Parts: sequence; structure tokens; C-alpha cells
Amino acid sequence: MATEEKQISLVQMVGKLLEEEQAYFLVSVNIRPINNISVFIDGDEGVTIEKCVKINRMLYKQIVENELLADGEFSLEVSSPGVDEPLKLKRQYIKNIGRFLEIDTIEGNHLEGKLLLADESVIELEEERGKGKKKELIKHCLQYDHIKKAIVKVVF
Repeated sequence: MATEEKQISLVQMVGKLLEEEQAYFLVSVNIRPINNISVFIDGDEGVTIEKCVKINRMLYKQIVENELLADGEFSLEVSSPGVDEPLKLKRQYIKNIGRFLEIDTIEGNHLEGKLLLADESVIELEEERGKGKKKELIKHCLQYDHIKKAIVKVVF
């Protein structure tokens, strides 16, 4: 079975595992050489380690039972996307409303600001420019297909 077919099968398996738990969703599945499988899940309120362990065990069992990997040798990691991972899904933007983002647009612009709104078609980002009396707030309305990369900015 080709890697692409394995990936499609894994996406379907994880989808079924998460079907009953609507607060969680699949972000991505990656298969690297020598069958190193990484599954990234997220949740509207975050993901606990316990949830990742539970999904890992159920998915591991399904991979073995369905003989997805002919030789049976593989490693499986189920985790939430790290803080430095780009946002990929609209649902991730929605869950991060109120947080600060760094965004690179396909036009080559770099924006940093607070995510005010995220819906099915656009996001609204409030950028702060200048300081003191010269401080101004600029709102940017961006369609998802104009965003090249967006990362949640950790503010201390």
C-alpha cells in the first residue's frame, strides 16, 4: 500500500475515533520514512495528555488489526500541535480568538496582532502600531486563502 493510501486510511480511522467526541478534531497525519506516524489532534478547549494516550492506544490497535502496515513495524505518536505549529484549520483560528497571532500573507506581508474574529470565511486581526499618543489600532480582515502561515504568539 502506498504512503498516500495509508495516510487516507489513518485519517479515516482517526475520524471515526473522534466522531463521538465533537470537542476534538484531527489536524494532520504524517507518515515519515520507516513508518514513523505522527497524528496531531486538537480540541476546542485544548487536548489533555490522557486524551492523546487514549487515542494512541485505540489507533494502534486498529492499525494492527487492519494490517495497515504489512510488516507490522511502525511507531505511532498522537499529540496536540505544538505552540510553534502553524494553524491549519478554521476551527483552530476560532478556538484562538482573543490570542495574539503572527501572520505571513501570500502577498508577502507580516502582521502581528490580536485575533478578534474568526468565522467560516475570514479572520479579523487587530494590529497595534506606534506608542503613546501615536499609538493606533489597525484592523485587518483576511480571507483564509490569503494566509500563508499563522502562528499563535506566546505573550508573557
